[in-house]
Amino acid sequence: MYTKKQIVEVKILDLGDKNQCFGRLDDGISIFVQGTAAVGDIVKAEIFKIKKKYLVARFCELVKPSPHRIDPVCSYFGLCGGCKWQHMDYTEQLRLKRKQVQDALEHIGSFSNIECKPCLPAPELFGYRNKMDFSFTDLRYLTPDEMNIEPSEHEKPLDFALGFHAPGCYAKAIDLDLCDLSTEQMNITLNTTRAFCLRHKEELPIYSTRSHTGELRNLVVRQGGNTGEFMVNLVTSTHNPELMQELCEDLKAALGDRLTTFVNNTTSAKNTVAFGEKEYVIFGPGFITDRLGDYTYRISANSFFQTNTAQAETLYLQILKTAQLKPTDVVYDLFCGTGSIALFASGHCKKVLGVELIESSVNDARENAKRHNVENCKFIKIDLKDIKEIRQDMADFGAPNVVITDPPRAGMNPKAVKALLEIAPEAIVYVSCNPASLARDGQMLCEEGKYQLVHCQPVDMFPQTNHVESVARFERIN
Repeated sequence: MYTKKQIVEVKILDLGDKNQCFGRLDDGISIFVQGTAAVGDIVKAEIFKIKKKYLVARFCELVKPSPHRIDPVCSYFGLCGGCKWQHMDYTEQLRLKRKQVQDALEHIGSFSNIECKPCLPAPELFGYRNKMDFSFTDLRYLTPDEMNIEPSEHEKPLDFALGFHAPGCYAKAIDLDLCDLSTEQMNITLNTTRAFCLRHKEELPIYSTRSHTGELRNLVVRQGGNTGEFMVNLVTSTHNPELMQELCEDLKAALGDRLTTFVNNTTSAKNTVAFGEKEYVIFGPGFITDRLGDYTYRISANSFFQTNTAQAETLYLQILKTAQLKPTDVVYDLFCGTGSIALFASGHCKKVLGVELIESSVNDARENAKRHNVENCKFIKIDLKDIKEIRQDMADFGAPNVVITDPPRAGMNPKAVKALLEIAPEAIVYVSCNPASLARDGQMLCEEGKYQLVHCQPVDMFPQTNHVESVARFERIN
């Protein structure tokens, strides 16, 4: 009945998986639409995949806009994999973020009658990020219009790009001049670094994921949201001290005294993850600091820190509210990063054990506690997949009443979830940036009848995107 490349008209009814939108055709068949559609739109879409029970299509044309549709501010909207929700007003973004969390808990976690509260809004909708990771590629992503231009007529080189990958296109990147989620200093750094690297293309070739040769990999910038301190981290394959010093002088000229530190991380890895094996400090102390509430945190190039400083304090206050800490409580903070949550909790409980795998983060956490004369926090480097590694520390430190876990986007390793069940605290506060991971891990926590999910609070840390943070409380059933 349907054929590939057929154009159909459909009203968008809901969100689907992987940032697709969902609708139904007149005969009742489900259709998932990829692209810049919004819930409430009537669109034309081109079918490219036909399954037994549903179709998959690409957005082609807007027939009638949703009442929540607005004009995006970014000229790269629709190409970049970042701000996929700029075309929806903020009220609708918050509604859909809460719905994502609730749907995941119900459909993936098999939870029912869960109190999923309205999503807490962010104070800033643009320019809110304190960290950006730009990728170098030797293949510039071309828009459909650019594909029709002769190679010699392109304003920018075809074999150089510094920016973001288009969705599902990891060999190419969009050569960005500006990102609306970045700060002014970040955008200045982006363009200054691009100009420098283009002048030194022979000495600094871009690393190729095909041949595994080349130097330039990533440009990572970090800025203290409350301190203004600014870090530039250029990730390369090897260290060239003369060129790094020359780039440093260009950055100083462009940024003035706003540049706090410049580091060069090097890696021999064959992937493109912006994580260095060695670090060379070219200028400044090699780290920056940022402030949340009463605490100032040291942040190194490879350390984790919440990417929205202004909203992080809202998140941490919500974590404390959800944890319901008592002065006698022993708390474990798993995936503790630079110790930001642990320090926030330290004044509300007896003591906190922070557990982290990344050594630089553990060092930062210890330094952060020392700086604030916090003596009831201990930080250890441990891989949570092996329960044996933490048993001795538990015996020495004491078993926890409350565990706060803030895992990466993929969630907790199943072995770590089992370890958590063995530790058996009275309450588990699960902080998640991925509703699907929260639902999956939450189901594992509750499937043996030892724990129950009490409530969940979504928090918007990433306006203009489909990402949402959430804080859930699980209580042990005695």
